[in-house]
Amino acid sequence: MRCVRATSTTALFLLFGTIVPAYAQHEQQNEKEGRQQQQHAQEPQQQRPQRQQERGQQAREPQQERGQQAQPQQQAQPQQQRPQRQQERAQQDQPQPQQQQQRSQQPQRTQQQAVSWQQQRGWQQQGAWPGHSTFQQHRAQHWDRDHRTWAQRGGYGGYYIPQDRFSLYFGSQHWFRMPSPTIYMGYPRFAYGGFSFMLVDPWPEYWAGDWYATDDVYVGYDNGYYLYNRRYPGVGLAITVVL
Repeated sequence: MRCVRATSTTALFLLFGTIVPAYAQHEQQNEKEGRQQQQHAQEPQQQRPQRQQERGQQAREPQQERGQQAQPQQQAQPQQQRPQRQQERAQQDQPQPQQQQQRSQQPQRTQQQAVSWQQQRGWQQQGAWPGHSTFQQHRAQHWDRDHRTWAQRGGYGGYYIPQDRFSLYFGSQHWFRMPSPTIYMGYPRFAYGGFSFMLVDPWPEYWAGDWYATDDVYVGYDNGYYLYNRRYPGVGLAITVVL
């Protein structure tokens, strides 16, 4: 009986010793698999911010490249526009257009040439206004039809006032009241600024009979000399310097 019990006890001991290590290994394996599953579950969470960050960088790179490509163009535009703007400003800063400068530039002419042109009555061309014996006879019936510009007369061929003298006494800023005109060579004649002038155009029919004494007038130059009335802007009467 003792031998049977001992054998049973030994068998139980061996069985228990075999079961315990197997159970322990099974538990260790389960624990290891649980850790691996936990690591796999944690890895996506740790990798998500990195992946999102990488995606954000990839999305930013095209935008940055576009911005870099657009920036040189935007910087180049002002450089291309600057010469044009500077040229426009330079044109605006010019005191007068080219056409007005040409009008204000007086050609050179000797006094002998001017006297010869005057003696030949060079202003009487292209149906110009004829001479009369009185001032009132120089009143036009239809001024738009009766008057002639210097261009229509073939150009101004009389004497030119020196530029320094002209700027001192003549131009729109130097207006005056005309003294009573006299008739010379069939046309009204008056003196101002040290020079004598002859009115070779008729005066408009809608001006007063004594306009020379009541209206402010001035002498201007536009490829020839004209008498302007401040009361009637834009109306210029052709005049010539008398020598």
